[in-house]
Amino acid sequence: MTSAFHAGASLDALHSPSLDHETVLITRGIRSGLTISVAVHSTRLGPALGGARVWQYRSWLEAVEDSLRLSAGMTLKNAVAGLSRGGGKSVVFVPVGTELDVATKRAAMLDLGDAVDSLGGSYQTAEDVGTSAEDMAVVAERTSHVSGLPADRGGVGEPSDATAAGVYSALVATLDAAFGSPLVRGRRATISGLGQVGGRLARRLADDGASLIVTDVNPARRALAEEIGASWIEPGDEHLFETDLFVPCGVGGALSHDIISQLRCAAVVGAANNQLAERDGAEQLAERGILWAPDFVANAGGVIYLDMASRPGADLESILRRVDGIGDTISAVYRSAKEQGVTTLVAAEKLATDRLDAVKLQAA
Repeated sequence: MTSAFHAGASLDALHSPSLDHETVLITRGIRSGLTISVAVHSTRLGPALGGARVWQYRSWLEAVEDSLRLSAGMTLKNAVAGLSRGGGKSVVFVPVGTELDVATKRAAMLDLGDAVDSLGGSYQTAEDVGTSAEDMAVVAERTSHVSGLPADRGGVGEPSDATAAGVYSALVATLDAAFGSPLVRGRRATISGLGQVGGRLARRLADDGASLIVTDVNPARRALAEEIGASWIEPGDEHLFETDLFVPCGVGGALSHDIISQLRCAAVVGAANNQLAERDGAEQLAERGILWAPDFVANAGGVIYLDMASRPGADLESILRRVDGIGDTISAVYRSAKEQGVTTLVAAEKLATDRLDAVKLQAA
């Protein structure tokens, strides 16, 4: 592992008995003064690809820990998606209660570009929670190792449409597995988080006849609920409503032991990364008879789009077919879990590790 530390950082502070990441860079931006963590978990399949998150945390250590979890998830995601990409993620730490003004956000993106560039191409960043294609254009002023630039800058744009399309495909496959029919019309779904992906998913589900309950920490997004005829509730109690599908589309850790014990649904499938607050949440869901679509399978549409659309001669139709294939992968995970008597998490992880191990054997 290669580590670069600034501002007195120490990995011992993370209280982790081991670290299986290849590279962890923690630096304080010279322009913004913000702490930036870039974690490269694996490059076994190729250069790491994963988004840049700008988010509020209670401490910089919490932000670093998030980058470690998210980058490990990207290794699984890219492997299951069949991409020649490793897993990485970057996180810009914003203290709780702090709102970045335009100038500070730009400074942070320039600092992020310097951090990414210092890794020499082992990691390519892109948009994520709290960032956009326009932000990536700023990052590109300092490094070429960035994707998802706006179309008018020669890029492929934000991947949110593809992420939402992949989650929708996973959702349809989940309905089929849980109810014996893939039809959305007449089904009830509760969506927690109406951001770039959750909002798109809500629109499509409403168009297809689903009955929706929606919520978001941003009250301005209530307007979307009114537009699409969904029922709006205040955030915090959405898991208590009886529904067919619970759809987490916010930040990670939404499925804690307490939340899982109170869920009133047949299945959980959504766009959020790292949905399980604890790993054994997968067992708790299975014990309660709730079908769970592993997030790193269901939400891979965006990274599939970024990787394939950035290649010479990219064909949109082929990309969309690949994204739609996420539903087939989710169905395979459900079958494997049932046949082997394991959780859907274990079944999905095996898909990833089988591919990673195969590459390792080829290189030996």
